[in-house]
Amino acid sequence: MLDGITRSLTDVFKTISGNAKITENNINKAIADIRIALLEADVNITVVRNFINDVTEKALGEKVIRSVNPGQQFIKIVSDELVSILGEKSQDLVLKPTNTLSIILIAGLQGSGKTTTTGKLARYLKTNDSRKVLLAACDVYRPAAIDQLERVAEIAEVDAFVGDRKNPIKIAKEAVKHAKRNNYDTLILDTAGRLHIDKEMMEEVRKISKEVKPDETLFVADSMTGQHAVDIAKEFNDTLAVSGIILTKFDSDTRGGAAFSIKQIIGKPIKFVGVSEKVDGLEVFYPDRIASRILGMGDVVSLVEKAEKVYDEEEAARLEKKIRKAEFNLQDFLEQLEQMSKMGPLENLMEMIPGMKQQMQNVNIDEKQIKQQKAIIQSMTLKERYDPRLLHGSRKRRVARGAGVSILQVDNLLKKFNKSKQMMKKMMKMKGNMPNMPDMDMSSLLKR
Repeated sequence: MLDGITRSLTDVFKTISGNAKITENNINKAIADIRIALLEADVNITVVRNFINDVTEKALGEKVIRSVNPGQQFIKIVSDELVSILGEKSQDLVLKPTNTLSIILIAGLQGSGKTTTTGKLARYLKTNDSRKVLLAACDVYRPAAIDQLERVAEIAEVDAFVGDRKNPIKIAKEAVKHAKRNNYDTLILDTAGRLHIDKEMMEEVRKISKEVKPDETLFVADSMTGQHAVDIAKEFNDTLAVSGIILTKFDSDTRGGAAFSIKQIIGKPIKFVGVSEKVDGLEVFYPDRIASRILGMGDVVSLVEKAEKVYDEEEAARLEKKIRKAEFNLQDFLEQLEQMSKMGPLENLMEMIPGMKQQMQNVNIDEKQIKQQKAIIQSMTLKERYDPRLLHGSRKRRVARGAGVSILQVDNLLKKFNKSKQMMKKMMKMKGNMPNMPDMDMSSLLKR
């Protein structure tokens, strides 16, 4: 996520922190490097100019030059300005109480991930806010668009309304009536997208909005399209009065042009970001947490929140007890791999651990390999998972065939398991003396 700008800023901070004394010259050099990093990240030129001016003004102030640790103070200034251009704080959806129908209109270009995002948002509202959600298919042009929305609704475990499959405005009006009659408290309208903006499309979306008067109008943008996403968002906002942005493919965005520019250019907040293809891969956008991850400082709060959704205290205590007694087995290892998969892509989780992103720069985290490891363990009997020492000769050949791998790959998994088991046991012994715990090299467990 935003790897390019993270690497550039990390290099700048290393340089300026290594100076014995912070001067006007080296601050100017650092600011020039930051300007280049932002422009290479496809950030809007006006946003870059304002950002640089604000950082320069604060960084060249007397308090910074004379501070005890001016290097850290400079990083703090950059961090504060990043948070500012990203939107200061998270913005909640403004919806009515659950005894009244709230309407959310989803707009955007074709290919931006609108329909998938509609399902993710429905799942989020159902899971986190206990809302009864209905999806309505207002895209009658794209082949199979309605079928796709019905499938998305099924995956999200919410209901879908189709209507007459011909007139989008009529479908929207009928969906509102259906939602009210059947006591839904949230209706999400998935409107049609196009490959480019045209007057006919914009007029249709405007008419739907005028008829249903949505509480929220969310523009879905592909974050990987950079400034183009910002330009399109501006066009939609001029027509619809957009209330918020959802950036899709945020976990794959290595530059960050859209994230850095869109709030400043159209004046509307990023409310959610798509972080995986899974139905629960939608997250609230927290500017301060994203800025922290960009600067390589991690995001422990988000990591804990993810873990709390997956792990419970009893399970954690049971696992710790097994590790202490050296009873941790391959079945436990499989369960941990499955739990981690529920938390999202491993590379994103690594970014949330302070300092881990820099440590993992030259390590290839292969999600396919993790799936392969799970397949190997799943090809074993329960008895073999509990006691891997049983795996010899014909047993290994059977497991390898079942998982579609070589015997060597089975051996490699067993070696990694034994190594991680030993490491976890050492960590448990050190737990009572955390201040003196040495740095752990996690990369050896994750290399291909």
